[in-house]
Amino acid sequence: MQQQKVKKIPQRQCLGCNEHKPKKELLRVVRSPEGEISLDFTGKKSGRGAYICRDVRCLRKARKSRRIDRNLECAIPEEVYDRMEEELADEE
Repeated sequence: MQQQKVKKIPQRQCLGCNEHKPKKELLRVVRSPEGEISLDFTGKKSGRGAYICRDVRCLRKARKSRRIDRNLECAIPEEVYDRMEEELADEE
């Protein structure tokens, strides 16, 4: 009798609320090899990633504490944060 293999669900930590959640529930902020910061709704873009909940409040918390900047190892301009907030609001 063969046992069914349990599929492991990858967990990531939100940089806003610090909660661990399944990777698919979170939104990836990515710094591309060229240094461009963008939201990755597919989770497939190449580059260094940081994760936040799909919630504007979590993005604002992470923005205030500069956690995304530290995680992506670069300074993120205010207009990029503003654009990310708009994209998140549009998705909701």
